Amino acid sequence: MADISSKTINFKTDWPKLGLPAHVIEVLGAATELYVPNSREDLLDWALGRETGTTDWNIGNREDMGEFEVAFEVPRVGRVVEAVVTKARNGLAVNFPDPRMRRRDPDAMVIGDTLPTDKPTYQQQFGESFDLTRQKTLGWLKTQELIVTPFYSGPDDLHYGSLLIIPRQAGFFAGALADLQGMIPGNEVPADFHLNGGVLFVAPPFRHTHFDGKQIVVHFRTQTHQEIYAYNLYPGPSAKKGVYSILLDIGEREGWTTNHCAAVGVVTPYDNEIVIMHEGASGGGKSEMTEHIHRMEDGRLLIGKNVVTGEERTLVLPEACRLNPMADDMACAHPHYNEGQTKLNIRDAENGWFVRVDHIKKYGTDPNLERLCISPPKPLIFLNHYIVPGGSCLTWEHIEDTPGKANTNPRVIIPRDLIPKVSTGPVAVSIRSFGVRCPPTHKGSHLYGIIGMLHILSPALAWLWRLVAPRGHANPSIQDSKGMQSEGVGSYWAFCTGRRVDQANLLLHQIVENTDTRHVLIPNQYIGAWRVGFMGEWIAREYLARRGSARFQRDQLSECSCALLGYVPQQIRVEGSLIPPVFLHVETQLQGGTEVFEEGARQWREFFKSELQPFLTPELDPLGRKIIQACMDDAHQEDYWKLIPHTIFKG
Repeated sequence: MADISSKTINFKTDWPKLGLPAHVIEVLGAATELYVPNSREDLLDWALGRETGTTDWNIGNREDMGEFEVAFEVPRVGRVVEAVVTKARNGLAVNFPDPRMRRRDPDAMVIGDTLPTDKPTYQQQFGESFDLTRQKTLGWLKTQELIVTPFYSGPDDLHYGSLLIIPRQAGFFAGALADLQGMIPGNEVPADFHLNGGVLFVAPPFRHTHFDGKQIVVHFRTQTHQEIYAYNLYPGPSAKKGVYSILLDIGEREGWTTNHCAAVGVVTPYDNEIVIMHEGASGGGKSEMTEHIHRMEDGRLLIGKNVVTGEERTLVLPEACRLNPMADDMACAHPHYNEGQTKLNIRDAENGWFVRVDHIKKYGTDPNLERLCISPPKPLIFLNHYIVPGGSCLTWEHIEDTPGKANTNPRVIIPRDLIPKVSTGPVAVSIRSFGVRCPPTHKGSHLYGIIGMLHILSPALAWLWRLVAPRGHANPSIQDSKGMQSEGVGSYWAFCTGRRVDQANLLLHQIVENTDTRHVLIPNQYIGAWRVGFMGEWIAREYLARRGSARFQRDQLSECSCALLGYVPQQIRVEGSLIPPVFLHVETQLQGGTEVFEEGARQWREFFKSELQPFLTPELDPLGRKIIQACMDDAHQEDYWKLIPHTIFKG
């Protein structure tokens, strides 16, 4: 990789020297004023509509009760307030008057170019080319005072140069992007900075004039970079997932991918460490994999509560593993990190973590996170939180979408350098887990929540789970999450601009080339009739770390009667305590039994066959075709193991 030049420029005065595309040059040259941040504090000041350096950002300042309305004049509508930014003692609280802007709309992405794609195009959705709206967007930006933030999409060492161009009054959005993706100070931009990542243009009024008030983010790919035209100010589909899209687009061209995952080094009380990479759809437990285990007031762990009988099962765990977080949602598996390795190597693709805190409903739920957010080393940005001007933003004080109904997507952006014991990477992954949100499943609820606390998968099955990527039960992160749905290939399909088969091939090659990384399946929310939340995930993490691998003696595993679920440990023992068998072998639960289990298995088989069918195109890798065909033919465990030779058994 080429080193960043030691020579720097001041972007505000020298940007014409960087060889930017002509239309970007036109926008920057015509803007009534350019604001280029030299520090994070600049963006926080602008978020409140203030001049640089006019705010005391020392934590605890209760005298500053600043509040700023992010408003735009919209033709034929008038003044529209898109967001309200409130100065809190511990940062900024951002709230959106329109409830539709408080979480990511899964249908926000539209493709504005004519390159190959399986996604809805602008032409298909709106009956015309994107060209006219694109030109109007650029024209509108030319009339504005603009914030321009240079940054790198993905890890800095990969040097995928990118730009954010946004109206000044939406400074909070620029601050959110800087926390999530990083920023290059405007007076320290490398002289060899070039636009090979992407450009993010933000134009909120078009949401009302062109898109009926909906979240719309148009992706426009070129041969050198991707342009994102965001018409709303919720950062999810643009500042976060939009940049993810840029990375996926780059990886598709270069032959690698960015996994939708969290990663953590789990250190046992005996100082042994393994790295677990946890993938899955939004709400699948990625952030929770890096969370400390939650305890009851007396220190015990509540494994679960039976929704039929009300019975509770607990576990005594004197000492939990220590955690070294490595990634929260996105990890680059760039070939640069994997040279000569037999395990998958990854590096965090983000500069900050977009942490959902809907599970924190009262003080003391997650003391470590609460302490960090209430008294942070530097001010944080909160979204969808109740706030009194001059007060502190509290992680359990969420706004209400409607009277009596709390918002399900409260967030706090935590810069990576504030995460305790964070590891910079790259790191070698010992175990890849896949998380699934499961519904309550019993004789009164014949659903698909039949996954036990831990299942061991073959590489071929692990690939299939990443193709179907079930969104699962009661997803809190997106607007539409009813029933069993797929979040698409890799669980990142919602952010892809190209073809699903290309991503399927990249994931297959990634698994085949890294067979020393093991694969497991972990549910959350419910295990059969038992409400477990994320406790099953945390206990599985403790167990796997103490084992040191996902390899077993043959008599330690039993083959699941539903082949898609791989193998189940006969028993799980953590620090001398056995996990009750009903949490491992769901068919043994008295509230369900074999009949309920088989109905759930039928639902999984039908779901897999339905979701896998679109991948059977001529472009699919021949090995992938064999694996999918095996699923269509109701293959057995041995069939899957033979397709990608690999063993979980010792000896």
